[in-house]
Amino acid sequence: MERLLLQHLRPQTHHALDPLLQFALPGEDGSGGDAIIFLLHQSLSHLDRGSGTVRITFLDFSSAFNTIQPLLLRDKLTEMGVGSHLVAWITDYLTGRAPQGPVLSPVLFTLYTSDFQYKSELCHVQKFADDTAIVGCIRSGQEDEYRELIKDFVTWCDSNHLLLNTTKTREMVV
Repeated sequence: MERLLLQHLRPQTHHALDPLLQFALPGEDGSGGDAIIFLLHQSLSHLDRGSGTVRITFLDFSSAFNTIQPLLLRDKLTEMGVGSHLVAWITDYLTGRAPQGPVLSPVLFTLYTSDFQYKSELCHVQKFADDTAIVGCIRSGQEDEYRELIKDFVTWCDSNHLLLNTTKTREMVV
């Protein structure tokens, strides 16, 4: 049933996904290896220029798939242009339960979080299913954009009812 749903959902939502920063969706090109390679390439390219440091914050969500709010997802899917019958079915399916299964959960979570995207010359948000990394390439100690991006992400998580597991969230400085 999940695969049938995805056959109808993918064409209607593909335009809303960030193809550069979203990796490892079932049935899509990309993998965990691609995510790591992209992150390493961005970081090492910055460091090779002798430009300073790289800060990477790895964010962990508490029960990510279980925290999807059906009505918020409904609004997001509608905004993406998903057909009303499919939106109604997904909303009804999720109401009172969390998405189950290895196919539907990561896709719905990815769609739920697709409205927070960021990429500039120095910072980007990189997603891998329910994991997120915020990468900041710091020049001359200027961390303002990186810090502001983290602050904006935390605010966005609060407004979307996503809980960050601060005991598993880590920052790495290279």
